[in-house]
Amino acid sequence: MGNSSKYFSNKECEYYPCHKNIEDMNCLFCYCPMYTRAKCPGNPEYKMTDGRKVKVCTNCTFPHNPENYDVIMGILKDKQAYNPYLPLNEYIPDGEPHVFGDRIYIFGSHDKEGGHTFCMEDYVTYSANINDLTNWRYEGVIYKASQDPQYPKLKYMFAPDVVEGNDGKYYLYYGMGGIYGFGGYVGPISVAVADNPAGPYVFHGFVRNKDGSPMEKYVCFDPAVINDNGVIRLYYGTQYGIDGSEEAMRNREFEETCLVMFGVTEEEFRSYKDNMMGPITVTLEDDMLTIKEEPKHCIPYDVRGTGFAAHPFFEGSSIRKVGDKYYFIYSSWQNHELCYGVSDKPDEGFVFGGTIVSNGDIGFNGRKENERLNMTGTTHGSIVKIKDKWYVFYHRLTHKSDYSRQSCAEKIYFDENGFIKQVEVTSAGLNDGPLRSQGKYPAVIACNITNGMMPHGSNSVYEEEFPNVTHKDDERFIAEIEHGTLIGFKYLKFDGDYSLKVVVRDDELNKVKFDGPLRLDERCVGSMDEKHRIYYASSNPTDECFFEIRLSEFGEAIGRIPLYDVGKEWKECLGGFYDVNGVYPLYLVYHGNKKIQLKEIIFED
Repeated sequence: MGNSSKYFSNKECEYYPCHKNIEDMNCLFCYCPMYTRAKCPGNPEYKMTDGRKVKVCTNCTFPHNPENYDVIMGILKDKQAYNPYLPLNEYIPDGEPHVFGDRIYIFGSHDKEGGHTFCMEDYVTYSANINDLTNWRYEGVIYKASQDPQYPKLKYMFAPDVVEGNDGKYYLYYGMGGIYGFGGYVGPISVAVADNPAGPYVFHGFVRNKDGSPMEKYVCFDPAVINDNGVIRLYYGTQYGIDGSEEAMRNREFEETCLVMFGVTEEEFRSYKDNMMGPITVTLEDDMLTIKEEPKHCIPYDVRGTGFAAHPFFEGSSIRKVGDKYYFIYSSWQNHELCYGVSDKPDEGFVFGGTIVSNGDIGFNGRKENERLNMTGTTHGSIVKIKDKWYVFYHRLTHKSDYSRQSCAEKIYFDENGFIKQVEVTSAGLNDGPLRSQGKYPAVIACNITNGMMPHGSNSVYEEEFPNVTHKDDERFIAEIEHGTLIGFKYLKFDGDYSLKVVVRDDELNKVKFDGPLRLDERCVGSMDEKHRIYYASSNPTDECFFEIRLSEFGEAIGRIPLYDVGKEWKECLGGFYDVNGVYPLYLVYHGNKKIQLKEIIFED
C-alpha cells in the first residue's frame, strides 16, 4: 500500500513495527488520538497504578489498521468542546493559558471538589493541540506544595504563572498561603523550574533582592510573568480600599486590618510613599530570581478621576503583549469580572480598557448586579491567541462556594482600536460554533443557573439553599432547583422539531450535605435580596411539576417537559418543541412545589 493523506508507513522507525501481527501498518496515528477518550472503538485494557485507573493500549491495533482511518476521523470530527472544557471532576481556577510549541497549556490553582478552602490540591496541568481544542490531555501532577520550603507552615499554593526563560527552561511563579488565604499576603514569591512546560518542576528559589535576601516589597501575591523579547517582567499585588484618600488611609480600623493581613508594622505600612497595595511590576535577571531594580506601581493605588475608578484593581495580575501594546488583565474589586488596561509601556501609562468577562454576566448589555445569571465570586484568568483566534480563560463557581472553581473559556474580539468588548458566558466556549441539538449533554454545562436572586460569593461557603452545580459520589448535577429557577444553555443550532428528555430526581431525598466548616465573608452578607428578586415563573408553585422550554430569558414558552413521579432514583422525562430553526439559547424554567436535581438533557432522534 502506498503512502497517501490517509496512510503512512514509517518502516525506518526504530520501533517499527510497534505492534505485531498486522500487515500494512498505518503509522499516521503514531499517538492514538482516542487515548484520552472514555469510549473508543479499540480494545484497551485497564490497570490500577498509584490508585488511578490507567488505560493500556499495548495490544490494541485499531488506529494502525488502514481501513479504520475514516472511522477515527469521524469520531474526532464529532466531538465538541463545552464549558467547563476539562473533565467535570476537575477544578483548575485562576487559569493562565500559554501556547508552547503546538500545544496550549492551562496553568492554575487546584481546588478540591467540594473543598472547604482555596487551592487544597497540588498543581496539575492539562494541554491540547492547538488544532483540536476538544481534546485536553492530563499531564499529571507537575509540582507539589510539599516541595516549597514554607510547607507545612503554609500548606496551599495559590494562583501561579509559567514563562519560558532565556535559557529555554520553564519557570513557575507562585505564592503560598493557609486556610481561607490567611498568610497568603505575607512572604516572598516562590519559583520552580522544569525542562518542559508540563514539568515535573523542582524548587528553584525565592524572588530575591540583589543582596540575596527574599524580596518582600509591597504585597507579593498572585504573580504573573512575561518574557518580553528577553526581558523578564514580573507583576503582582493586591488592593483593598477603593478610596485612596488620606482620610481613608488614616482610618484606624482599616489600617489595623491591613497590618494583620500583610504582616507588617504600622511604620512599615506607612513607609511606602505611594502605597503598599496596588498592582506592582519589577524586572528580573536571567537567573529568574534576582530583581534588577526596585519594584514600582504599574497602575497607581489611587485611581480616583481615572477610567479605573469604577473597576479598581483587586488581585489576579496577568500580562500579555499584543502587537506593540501591553495588556494588563486583572480581577477588579467587584470580584466577579476580569478587566484590563492598555499601555504602550510595560510599567506605566495604563488606561482602563473595560471588562472582558463577568462570571455572572454583570455588565453585559447593561445587566445589573441583582440580575446576575449565576452565583458570582472570585475570578482570575487571562487571554491567549490560539492560531488566529483569541480567547479569555476564567472560572465559574460551584458547590455554593468559592472553593470549587472550574475553568471556562470564551472567544473574544479586538476592535480596530485594540479594545475588547465584554463577552457573555456560554456553554459552547471553545467549540467551533454553536453546540449541536443532538445527543446527550451533562446538565452542569449550563452557563446560566439562577433562581432570580443569586448570591455573590467571596471566600465563603453558603448554607442557604439555591440552585447550584454540585456532586455526590461520582455524579455531577444541578441541585436545589426550586420553583422559578432558570437554567440556560448557550448556544445551540436548531433545525426543526425536537423531543427533549431531562434526567431528574427529588432533591430532598438526595440531599447533598457539605461536610466542612461553613463560612460567610462580610462582603457576601445581604447579596441574596428577596426585594430585588427576578421572577422567571409568574404563577405560584403547584403539585404539577414541569420544565417550561424557552428560547429567550423572558420569552414565551415553546414547549414543556412534564415531570411525573419524580423520586429518589434518576428518571427520564420527555417533552418537546417544534419548528425551531437557527441558533438560539435553550432555557429550562422549573415549575413545581418541590425541589429537584437535574443530571442530563437528551435530544432524542
